[in-house]
Amino acid sequence: MAPYVAQELLANGRFRVTADTPDKVELFQGAARKAGDMLQRPVVSYANGRDIVIAFGEEEPSSLTDRGAASPHE
Repeated sequence: MAPYVAQELLANGRFRVTADTPDKVELFQGAARKAGDMLQRPVVSYANGRDIVIAFGEEEPSSLTDRGAASPHE
């Protein structure tokens, strides 16, 4: 299932499916995590008790990850 979710994310930027039971939510959240690992990008999922939406999450700005870089104010 994760490859299909990854393909939909690349094609449409998000994936939406009915997930009206806790088991289905858990299943698709696991697929979302695996798709994120496959694509090496952050992926988030939002469930509302009826549907789940899986989309790309925001990546950290490079200025936050470059801790060794000098500040422009130094």
